[in-house]
Amino acid sequence: MIRRVCGALVIAALLASCAAVHIAPRDPEPFDLLGRVLASYSGGAVTANVRWQHVANRDEIWLMTPTGQTLAYIVDTPAGVVLTRADQQEHRAGSVEALTRQVLGWPLPLSQLQYWIRGMPAPGASAGAFERDASKRLTKFTQNDWRVALTYHETGEYAGKVRLVDLVDGPNRIRFVVDTWRSTSGG
Repeated sequence: MIRRVCGALVIAALLASCAAVHIAPRDPEPFDLLGRVLASYSGGAVTANVRWQHVANRDEIWLMTPTGQTLAYIVDTPAGVVLTRADQQEHRAGSVEALTRQVLGWPLPLSQLQYWIRGMPAPGASAGAFERDASKRLTKFTQNDWRVALTYHETGEYAGKVRLVDLVDGPNRIRFVVDTWRSTSGG
């Protein structure tokens, strides 16, 4: 009897934690970017270079050392998510958020970040506490327990595009810096 009750509690806890992750619909606007990520979380901190290729039905993310060695390679498709570590171990899950929390120790809210990186809230979930700059660009808001702060490239080739996404969710802080944008529209 006790085992059944404990088993039911574990299953309920797992279902509740899965329900807490909002998965936004895929953004059909393609992009390809290079940048850096700094994630600090209750278990530590990590800094990595990032390459992110996004198309309507697939995301590929490489987290790399400064010398270019791949730490983790993440592929997210409608069929699920695969994370391959540097030691070639593969891990699978239904969402990037759950998989990165399990394998890397910190949640990467990719389904929402695909919108945030373009300066907008993710559809399908309420957002609030909006702040805008003098150019009417969104600079701060909250969504799904994340506090999101956006900074934009002001000059040069990427003027008007997001340069920095700063995310805070309890003990988790993710700073995502975009160094290079490459549009992949039409191809």
